[in-house]
Amino acid sequence: MGEEKQHNFGIKSWAETDRPREKLLQKGKLSLSDAELIAILIGSGSRNESAVQLSRRLLASTGNQLGALGKLSIKKLCEFKGIGPAKAVSIVAALELGRRRRTEEALERKKITSSASVFELMQPVIGELAHEEFWIIYLNNSNKVIVQMQLSKGGITGTLVDVRITLKKALEVGATAIILAHNHPSGTLKPSEADKKLTQKLKTGAQSLDIKVLDHLIVTEKSYFSFADEGVL
Repeated sequence: MGEEKQHNFGIKSWAETDRPREKLLQKGKLSLSDAELIAILIGSGSRNESAVQLSRRLLASTGNQLGALGKLSIKKLCEFKGIGPAKAVSIVAALELGRRRRTEEALERKKITSSASVFELMQPVIGELAHEEFWIIYLNNSNKVIVQMQLSKGGITGTLVDVRITLKKALEVGATAIILAHNHPSGTLKPSEADKKLTQKLKTGAQSLDIKVLDHLIVTEKSYFSFADEGVL
């Protein structure tokens, strides 16, 4: 049954004290649960289920993890009874804005002070991807980010990472140091032989131009491996 044909249990039909929108206005955004915030996005449930109940069921399917919810496609969301394309789009758009906000906040810090700060910068970009991407972060002599650039997509072993392009960009932007970062969609934090060889190749090439390779991070959804911290750089 299509979303538009259901007898919706809309927020307007609830008791005023149960309405998430009114609750947000009266008590502030921090007073709302994740399910209540999602209920505001979708607006209505179905004949037998309120928007909050539907939102709770949706969250429960991802272990109550917003990160996992943000990975669901429009098609997957529409498999839930009560979620049609319009509601699915609202959910995806809201979670994507949250991801972008986190990225902006990381960029505002600018200065790289540790491997943890690299993780905070790159996790929103590559940490939740289903495929592998390789990025370079270019820094000035104060370890502030000049620019970050995707160098390859699809995996180090399957995609040629061109050292010349990496170093040419460093010279163009006036970088004195670079940090390498790529993700492991499998969740493993162990560097492969290809990871190690590529790191050494870039390090050797950069040294000839007096550019330092400060670190190489393997990023997963929740953690990271730092070549510098582990003494394998």
